[in-house]
Amino acid sequence: MRALLVAGLVLVLAHSVCAQVEAQRTLMPMPASVHAGNGELVIDRNFRVSVNGNDPVVERGIRRFLQQLSLETGMMFAEKSGASTPVTLQIQCDHGSEKIQKLGDDESYVLGVTSTAAKLTAPTPLGVLHGLETMLQMARVGTKGFAIPAVTIQDQPRFAWRGLLIDVGRHFIPLEVLKRNLDAMAAAKMNVLHWHLYDNEGFRIESKRFPKLQAEGSDGQYYTQQEIRDFVEFAHDRGIRIVPEFEMPGHSRSMFVGYPELGSGPGPYQVTPGAPDAAIDPTRDETYKFLDKFLDEMTKLFPDEYVHIGGDEVNGHEWDTNPKIQAFMHAHGMKNNQDLQAYFNQKVQTILSKHHKIMIGWDEVLHPDLPKTVVVQSWRGQDSLATAAQQGYRGLLSFGYYLDLMWPASRHYAVEPMSGRAALLSAEEKSRILGGESCMWSEWITPENIDSRIWPRNAAVAERLWSPAEVQDTNSMYARMDAFSWRLQWLGMKHRSALESGLSRMAGAGDMEALRNLAEVIEPVKDYERMDKLKGVWDFRAPLVRMADVVRPESEQARRFHDAVETYLKSGAKDRVAENQIRTTLVTWRDNDAKLRPQLDHSFLLQELGPLSADLSMLGSSGLFALDYLERFAPSPALWRTQQSPMLDSAATAKADLLLMVVGPIRQLIDASGGGGKTMGTTQP
Repeated sequence: MRALLVAGLVLVLAHSVCAQVEAQRTLMPMPASVHAGNGELVIDRNFRVSVNGNDPVVERGIRRFLQQLSLETGMMFAEKSGASTPVTLQIQCDHGSEKIQKLGDDESYVLGVTSTAAKLTAPTPLGVLHGLETMLQMARVGTKGFAIPAVTIQDQPRFAWRGLLIDVGRHFIPLEVLKRNLDAMAAAKMNVLHWHLYDNEGFRIESKRFPKLQAEGSDGQYYTQQEIRDFVEFAHDRGIRIVPEFEMPGHSRSMFVGYPELGSGPGPYQVTPGAPDAAIDPTRDETYKFLDKFLDEMTKLFPDEYVHIGGDEVNGHEWDTNPKIQAFMHAHGMKNNQDLQAYFNQKVQTILSKHHKIMIGWDEVLHPDLPKTVVVQSWRGQDSLATAAQQGYRGLLSFGYYLDLMWPASRHYAVEPMSGRAALLSAEEKSRILGGESCMWSEWITPENIDSRIWPRNAAVAERLWSPAEVQDTNSMYARMDAFSWRLQWLGMKHRSALESGLSRMAGAGDMEALRNLAEVIEPVKDYERMDKLKGVWDFRAPLVRMADVVRPESEQARRFHDAVETYLKSGAKDRVAENQIRTTLVTWRDNDAKLRPQLDHSFLLQELGPLSADLSMLGSSGLFALDYLERFAPSPALWRTQQSPMLDSAATAKADLLLMVVGPIRQLIDASGGGGKTMGTTQP
C-alpha cells in the first residue's frame, strides 16, 4: 500500500511539473507568477463563457477569443451559455471600460484553471483582455483532444508603457496590415501604437483645414479622417492606445510641398527621391497660427492624452543659411540651433497644452525651459534616459529596440531599461521611466514584408517591458518565441508566409527548394550598412524586391544549426543525434549550389546571389571534412585548417546586402577538429 501511495504521489508531482513546464513553454510574455495545478481543462464543443455585467469591450473581447479558439481547435462555440449549460470560463470584471484609455490603467488579472473550470478575475477590461490572450496561448492539442493545463496565474505588467512605433511616412502601410499588427500587439500584451504619420517622403493623414497637405504631399496614399476614427476604435477594443506623431521641426518636407511658407528654405519643395531635408521656420508667427489650427484638427481625431512631435535629427542647414532666421536668433540671444529648437518646442508645447495634450519628443527636445510634463523618448540610451529622469522628466526607452536594424531577438532581449545610469536612480526618479517602445522605421519596408520585420522579434521586446526583470533566460525566450510565432499565423500575420511570396516573385514557377535552402540561412545586413552604401542617394520609390527585402531578419535555421553544433561539441563529439542532424544539413548545403545555379542564371533578381550560393556549398564541404575528423577522433591537418581561413573570412563578408549566418559554427567545427574531438569548446553565434 505504501508503495502504491508513493507511486501515486510521484505521478501527481510529475504531472504537476509537466503542466507547469507546458505553461511556461508557451507563454510570452512570461507572467509575473505561474503555479501549476493538477490535470487539465478539456476544451470541447460545450466550452462556455460567463461574464458579469455587459461591458461592450469585454463582450467583444470574448467574441474574438471564442472566434480565435474556434479557428485554432476547429470547433464551433456558442457565444452565450444557456441556463442549463455548465460554465467553463467564468469572468469577473470589477469595473467597466473607460471611453479613453489612460497611461497607468490597471492591467492586472488572475487566472485560475482546474480540470473542471476556469476563472478569470480582473479590475478592468484591460486585465480581462490580457487574461484571455494567456488562455489562448496555453490551449494545446493532446492525446485526448484540446486542453489547457491546470494553472494559477497572477499577472501584471512591469512597465505601464509598452509600445511599438510604425513609420508610415517613408512607405505607406495600408490599414488592414496595421490592424493585423494591432492583433499581434494585443497577443504580446503591448498597449501603445506610436504612429509616425508623415516624414519627408510622404504626408499620410487627411486634413480638411489644410487639404494641400495630403493632396500635394502624399502621392495619393493617406488615411481619411473617418479611417483614422475607425482605426482608433479598433485599437481601443484591443486595449491599445494610439499615440500620433506629427514630426517637427525637421523631417517635415512633405508638409512644405503644399504650404511652402512653412519651410525655412527658398523652395520649391518636392516629395521626390534625393530632395534635400528641410525644417520648419520657427521664427514666423504665421507658423504657430498654422500649427495651432492643424493640431486642433488632428488632436480631435486622437483621444489619447499624448501627442508626439518628433524633434529628432533637425538638419540646421536651412536655418544657418537663412539671413532672417539668423537675425532672429541674434536678436533673441540664441547661441545655436539647439536654442532655436528649444524656442520652437516651447511654442508647440503651449499649443498642445491649450488642446489638452501632453507633449512627447525624442532626446533632442530635452531642455530645462520645458515643463516637467513633457515626456522624453530616448534613442540614445539608458544614460540619456537617466539624465531626463534626474531633471524631473518622464521618459521612454527605444535605444536597443530598433527592429529595422535587423538585430537578433536575443540582442533586443538583453536591453534592460533600468540598466546603466538608470539603475543608480532613486526610487522616485526610477518611477519616471514609463517603459519603452520598439521602432519599425520604414526605409526598407513594404506592406508585404513589414510583418516579418516586426515579428516575432518584437515579442522579445514585449516581454522585456511586461515581465519581471529577473526573466532573463535567452534559451527559454527563443523556445517560447518560436511557439508565439506559430500562434501569430492564426491571427493572420504574414511574417512567415511572406518569404514564400518573395521567392516566387524572384524565381517564377518551379521547384524552389534549393532557393529556400539558401534563403533560410542568410539575413539582411545590420544597422545602417545598407543605407550607408547609397551615400545619400536613396530612392524610396524603388521596388523592394531583392533577396535582402525578402529574407527574415533572424535565421531560425542558422540558430538551430548553431545550437546543434554547440550540443555536439559539448558532448565531446559523442552526441550521435546532434551529429546526424549536422551531417544531414551539411550535405544539403554542399549539394545546393549545383541545384540552384540554373535558377540563378534564369532570373535577374537572383543573379547577385551566385557568390553566396557558392560560399554555402564550400561551407558544407569544409564542415563535412571537419565532422569526419571529429567522428574518428583524429586531428585534422593543421595545413588544411589554415587553408580554410580565407574561405571562412570571405563567406563571412556581406554580399548583395546579405550575410551568410552559418560561418561561425562551421569555423568552430573546423577549429575543434584540430583536437580530434578530445578538447571541445563551445560555438560562438
